[in-house]
Amino acid sequence: MTAIDNDARAPYLTRIDFLIELARRLHIYGTSAQRIEGAMAQVARRLEVEAEIWSNPTGMLMSFADIERGAPHKITQIIRLEPGDTNLGRLAAADAIAEDVVSGRLHIREGLQAMRALDRPARAYAKPLAVFSFGLASASVAGLLSRTGWADLITAALLGAMIGALTIYSETRPRWADAHEALAGFIATIAASAVASFIAPLSLQGVIIAALIVLMPGLTLTNAVSELTSQQLVSGTARFAGALTVLLKLTFGAVAGSHVVGLFGWQPLSNEASTVLPTWMPWLTLLAGSFAFAVLFKAARRDVLLVMASVWLGYIATKFAATFPGAQNNTLPTGVFFAGMVVTAVSNAYGRYWNRPGALIRVPGIILLVPGSLGFRSLNFVFARDVMSGLDTAFAVIMALIALVAGILFGSLLISPRRNL
Repeated sequence: MTAIDNDARAPYLTRIDFLIELARRLHIYGTSAQRIEGAMAQVARRLEVEAEIWSNPTGMLMSFADIERGAPHKITQIIRLEPGDTNLGRLAAADAIAEDVVSGRLHIREGLQAMRALDRPARAYAKPLAVFSFGLASASVAGLLSRTGWADLITAALLGAMIGALTIYSETRPRWADAHEALAGFIATIAASAVASFIAPLSLQGVIIAALIVLMPGLTLTNAVSELTSQQLVSGTARFAGALTVLLKLTFGAVAGSHVVGLFGWQPLSNEASTVLPTWMPWLTLLAGSFAFAVLFKAARRDVLLVMASVWLGYIATKFAATFPGAQNNTLPTGVFFAGMVVTAVSNAYGRYWNRPGALIRVPGIILLVPGSLGFRSLNFVFARDVMSGLDTAFAVIMALIALVAGILFGSLLISPRRNL
């Protein structure tokens, strides 16, 4: 039974308004093009509306049958949007509203009002907590790297919080927003080099990458390749170009910072005798990092533990795959493929059983698998004119992306997703 069966008073244009609002919400909450189009096709069918939807990272084109004038006339909407940012809390809320509407538990007009009511102002503590989470995420990545010491961990945390404050500051200032990745790379390189030269020895490259990790477009690259494999050629190409642009800005900032350091004549202290972190420390930093990603993905309070567990699921699946015979010598990133498949299958099973978006598990589950930092390293090598090392690292990025997207596809073959979300 559909919402139209339960309430025949819902006008056709009201149903169209609801579909447009839902599609817009899915886009701004970070859903990829093929998932938006698949989900909207199912909802439109349930609402008895003939719809065609084309999505790309910066907008949507939506066309609906005109029941008054008949074929070939259409009602068409062109919507210009900024590229979406992952917001798991509001994605789950929008999905719940859509589920209530199509099942008849909620009138379409009420569902439309509830959808628009999601645009509530952020809580007072949201920005300070986001800045703190930037620092936690950077410390977590630093703790997971090899040969990391206490100085690396503390420096990465402080620089990550600094980058977080810059990112929050830039959100409402367009001129800063366009350049903030390059400025972040510049600041992180200068500050980390100063610490490594005058305060404590550091694993300099690792600290810089950890400080910038939240800005790395690894998830965007993964979504781009996923869209390309789903024949979303325009959206996938545009998203890939956007991710590459972010990488270029980060790399330019870091290279410019290293040139300034060279002009100053700073020489990093040797870290050969530095004490590495105890063996239990990476697990503690992973716990902190999983909480940070729950905050940065804007998960609802009820889903914080679920998102944290998903980060752990992806990491543990990767470690488990490393124990497979021959996995260490395999040129294919077996751990990334296996973890992507496990996370996707679990997320789809969760979505089907609990009738909620599988993205609550899938997105945080693959966040430690995406190859954003490898892309940053590759461009660094190219800027330093070490083309062969850059090409070698770029090939590693491509292999990681292929393995991860293949794992996601195979995971969906094992257990089909619920309404594409």
